[in-house]
Amino acid sequence: MEHLIVVTFLRTPHYGVNQRETGFENMVYEKIVRRRTIRKYTKKNIPKEVLLKCVDAARLSPSGANRQPLKYIVVNDPELLNGVFTTLSWAGYLPDYQPNEEEMPRAYIVMLLDKDIRENAGHDAGIAAMSISMVAYDEGLGSCILGAVDRDELRRILDVPDGVDIVLVVALGYPAENPVVDKIKNEDIRYWLDKNGVLHVPKRSIEDIVKWNR
Repeated sequence: MEHLIVVTFLRTPHYGVNQRETGFENMVYEKIVRRRTIRKYTKKNIPKEVLLKCVDAARLSPSGANRQPLKYIVVNDPELLNGVFTTLSWAGYLPDYQPNEEEMPRAYIVMLLDKDIRENAGHDAGIAAMSISMVAYDEGLGSCILGAVDRDELRRILDVPDGVDIVLVVALGYPAENPVVDKIKNEDIRYWLDKNGVLHVPKRSIEDIVKWNR
């Protein structure tokens, strides 16, 4: 089955940009620079093979002591999508900035911790979530990694058994927005909307975060 998935995966342009034409096809750094959190999506459905590819990237990501305690629920059933949506908080600095009914994600990958394998996820969850996000970006999808989750309600909706914790939720869909990186001004790291509705995401400069050798 794994070999079948590999040969059927198709590379699609990300955010409407043809990677081959731009010369960024194999440049991981450039993809990380361009990838932003996406909270609003089009109504286009996501192929199952693309969702499996995202999970496969998480499966193959580094894991502390190679314990591999993470499991995943892929949610793409329209009847469940609305329920999952109600358990999520979207933008702490802009409480009203979230998808409307037309802009909601077309799938979720719910990351679980199997506590029979390990009591906590450690760094595994963040690494796996970024792997999902970058593969999604490569496939033309936007993603939002969500930690503000009503876990009790989500557990009920998805019938998550005891002994398994809900760690993170990654929302996925084809982007209906195009956030931009901005410089931090007056130490204000809050993202904000301009008059055209474009989301600006302040980032610290490289000079502010790097020291050499000491």
